[in-house]
Amino acid sequence: MRTIALVTQKGGSGKSTIASSLAVAAHEAGERVFLIDMDPQASLSRWYKVRKDVSIGCEAVTAARLPAALAALEKAGVTLVIIDTPGTESPVAQAAMKGADLCVIPARPNVFDLWASETTRKFVKDLRKEYVFLLNQCPPVQQSARVEEGAKALEAMGGVVTPFISARVDFQEAARHGYGVTELNPWGAASEEIQKLWGSLKRRLAKAAPGKAAPAKSAPVKSAPVKDRRAA
Repeated sequence: MRTIALVTQKGGSGKSTIASSLAVAAHEAGERVFLIDMDPQASLSRWYKVRKDVSIGCEAVTAARLPAALAALEKAGVTLVIIDTPGTESPVAQAAMKGADLCVIPARPNVFDLWASETTRKFVKDLRKEYVFLLNQCPPVQQSARVEEGAKALEAMGGVVTPFISARVDFQEAARHGYGVTELNPWGAASEEIQKLWGSLKRRLAKAAPGKAAPAKSAPVKSAPVKDRRAA
């Protein structure tokens, strides 16, 4: 089992939105996915209630219970855990970092998020955990000067994963209805971005946790185009 923690010391970076759609994309690719909600705002837990689908599990877990929860999930055959955390420096965030094979630090392309990302990186490095930055909520025009500057700043701090995730309506609509973007609009640009992101993170996980190779799975499944739910 491999574990990803979405961590940052800045609220509003889109951790919950990324976690939900990433979980769906990984599930469609053959992973047995479980979401752990450690954020007091409980955004993932609310998304899960709206979703009404048990193919992906979700549970709110405290810092003290996290090690036991991860052990139980691995014993149950879960192959991927994604942890959502509060946008503050706290024992909860530290517990998630300690339990993760890979820490993903989302940041919007603005100076406040970049400053917060540097603070988060310090905590992750102090724990000697693998990490990567994710540039999120970018303007749809990827080559804007602000996005390029943000990418360079994050790269200088230790590496940024691609693709960058754009600020697209599909992400918000999917979250509102309890879907991932790959379910809401399988052939849309947001769906393509999140599928590529999962591919990039899966490769990073293979390097971060070489002794935790994923079990063999069936061929990736992609939602049929008739499942475009925007008109639902």
